Amino acid sequence: MGAEDKISNKAEELKGKVKKGVGDVTGDDELKAEGEADETKGNVKQAGERVKDAAKNVKDAFKH
Repeated sequence: MGAEDKISNKAEELKGKVKKGVGDVTGDDELKAEGEADETKGNVKQAGERVKDAAKNVKDAFKH
């Protein structure tokens, strides 16, 4: 997983947490839902990158 991808995915997750928190505090259900979606999207992307890393590690292990 590239460092840029890690940073981008984490930023998306954190942006979602902030939106969700602001929506919760202000009672803005739409903003809260949007934040939850952003947070989930960031988490899913991170999980996908971890799967790619694991597959690469397995492939590299068979090279030796």
